[in-house]
Amino acid sequence: MEKQKHINFDAMVTDAGEPLPRVTAEEAAAMLLSDEITEYDRKLISSTVAELAHTARMFKEIRHRPKITIFGSARTKPDHPDYITCKEFAKRVTQLGYMVITGAGPGIMAAGHEGAGPENSIGVNIALPFEQSVNEFIAQSKYLITYRYFFNRKLTFVREADAVVICPGGYGSMDEAYEVLTLIQTGRAMPVPFVLLDHPGSTYWDEWIEYVKKALLKKGNISPEDMYLFRRFTDVDEAADYIHNFYRRYHSMRYIGDNVVIRLNTRVPKSLLDELREEYADFLGDFGIQEHDAALPEEHDEPDLVNLPRLVIKANRHKPVGLYLLIRSLNREVLSSSTRRQDRPEVEEIKRAPRPRREKVKA
Repeated sequence: MEKQKHINFDAMVTDAGEPLPRVTAEEAAAMLLSDEITEYDRKLISSTVAELAHTARMFKEIRHRPKITIFGSARTKPDHPDYITCKEFAKRVTQLGYMVITGAGPGIMAAGHEGAGPENSIGVNIALPFEQSVNEFIAQSKYLITYRYFFNRKLTFVREADAVVICPGGYGSMDEAYEVLTLIQTGRAMPVPFVLLDHPGSTYWDEWIEYVKKALLKKGNISPEDMYLFRRFTDVDEAADYIHNFYRRYHSMRYIGDNVVIRLNTRVPKSLLDELREEYADFLGDFGIQEHDAALPEEHDEPDLVNLPRLVIKANRHKPVGLYLLIRSLNREVLSSSTRRQDRPEVEEIKRAPRPRREKVKA
């Protein structure tokens, strides 16, 4: 394809408060080949697209399988309790039908792949000048990709995951934990279970949760509801049960205009539905919850899902955490430790206390 002399980028400028408009592959190619793009930028964009295209090809044949992303330290040794816990957890969830995605390196990443086995493992590696090398359990797998760019790797971790599990780690693990929590909190990622996992007797996540309470929650830097975005476990069976129960009734969701369509594996009992309508009235608004027996007309591009029952609500983009909490509540009547209400006294205390006003600092 010949290089295009000029593309009028000024004509593409839109309201800065709105996302840029989508373009076709042909329009994107024309933009990339125009003289408005420097060679440096062209290489960056081309490499990014190449990585994403390879990712799409790799995941295409396994997209129907549920997957769990596991994060954690690359420095954890095989005899460490955290390694053993992660390995046992990965083995348990593969027995429930899940594949395991890790960063393909040593430590917790290797533990996840060792527990899952090569046939249930996906490696999302990163090229680093130090520390990172592909672990032996994924080295020969066809489900292995090494990225140049962290942002493509992070996108894959989140986009392909039906649940996210964080084991103890360092800066990288904390970065991944905060990013996933932020994406769920802001509604930029689909609601998924988010698990903090460590071995019995460990204080790692206890100390982190205390920090979140003191530095973030009590100082008004997060909302009380944000404390419900994660759940801490030291028992691998309970952690696996928590994730699996999330999808006991909930199947998936999709935005259609201003509506959220929640696809279900089974119908919600009327008594529970009435309870949810009352409990989430502020989040739902006047639209409430509407029941549908099958797909909406806009959903017929997903033929495998057309016969699933649905709930339709109005999208509340000001309270994305509410959507996460509502989906979690769909299984409330199941008698399982992982589906019980998560009582957090510190959250109720913050809700009762007056919140400090947030004001800009005057120059």
